[in-house]
Amino acid sequence: MKKYFEVYKTIKNKIISGEYPCDYKLPSKRTLADISGCSVITIEKAYGMLLDEGYIISRERSGYYVNKIDGLYENRDTSTLATLKYVEDDISDLRSDFEYSLWFKTTRKVISEYGEKLFFKSPNKGCAVLRNAIADYLLRYRGMRAEPERIIIGSGAEQLYQNVVQILGRDRIYGIENPCYEQIEAVYNAEGAKIVKLKMGKEGIEDKKICDADVLHVTPFHSYPTGVTTSISKRYEYLNWATDGKYIIEDDFDSEFFMPGQPIESLYSLDSRSRVIYINTFSKSISPAMRMGYMILPEKLLNEYDRKLGNFSCTVPVMEQYILAEFIKSGNFERHLNRVRRKMKQN
Repeated sequence: MKKYFEVYKTIKNKIISGEYPCDYKLPSKRTLADISGCSVITIEKAYGMLLDEGYIISRERSGYYVNKIDGLYENRDTSTLATLKYVEDDISDLRSDFEYSLWFKTTRKVISEYGEKLFFKSPNKGCAVLRNAIADYLLRYRGMRAEPERIIIGSGAEQLYQNVVQILGRDRIYGIENPCYEQIEAVYNAEGAKIVKLKMGKEGIEDKKICDADVLHVTPFHSYPTGVTTSISKRYEYLNWATDGKYIIEDDFDSEFFMPGQPIESLYSLDSRSRVIYINTFSKSISPAMRMGYMILPEKLLNEYDRKLGNFSCTVPVMEQYILAEFIKSGNFERHLNRVRRKMKQN
């Protein structure tokens, strides 16, 4: 903080607190400079700011005095001027199984290799380097084919839910699992979308009201809080439901930690009619602080996305996108997932 601003803040706070009352005579510029251990020019700047804001007045051949400010003490909470009550972060959700040194090493590598390139504006759908890396990862690790042009980067699942509503429209009826992750319902309500709650059974949704929905939001891998994993027959039931302009939002949260063997086939992989919008994030697989996710849009919705959301900026910083892309391309992400899965299997 500049010295003149420190002087300004000190005097202003004393005026507000009443320590310097109305008509109180301030020290001369030279005297205050000697007391504060700074130059007369510094004091002139501080007094100039106080004059401009009306806290003090200058009287010719007399000096500076505290100005009369009507209503000052009635409209100021002076109890907070002396000290601040600092808050603390809750880091109880810090991942104990994530090798943070690898992430920091990747960060240094990206900064060294890309430098000033990390300060360009991200394309609307996200940086190509990350979209390409995600496409390669999905094909290699999950057996899912997703063209990078259909991958959209966003700052977490909640923003992507919002994007889906903005693309498909608020006039549709969105069917959600009951019970479900509370933020799903909260986002749809905040967006003004119509929802219908669909009762969950042992294999997935078992509610005839599913016919009332135009869009179905499901978490087939591991529904929260029920823990239900949708059976293959129920998955095909969902897909057969998605006709006549209906869409399925596949929320694949937590799917990286499949146990045992190979991952359960996603609705996206089973879909032959391009009716599934796939959403996933890195909040569970890497860290809750990783506010980064992606969705894969059916090709038929790309024009609608460009028309409705094409002018909005990507909300994820470029540097974070490049770091995550390098983390995936280097194989560190998959090694991390395999390490966690082995640990889960041992437990």
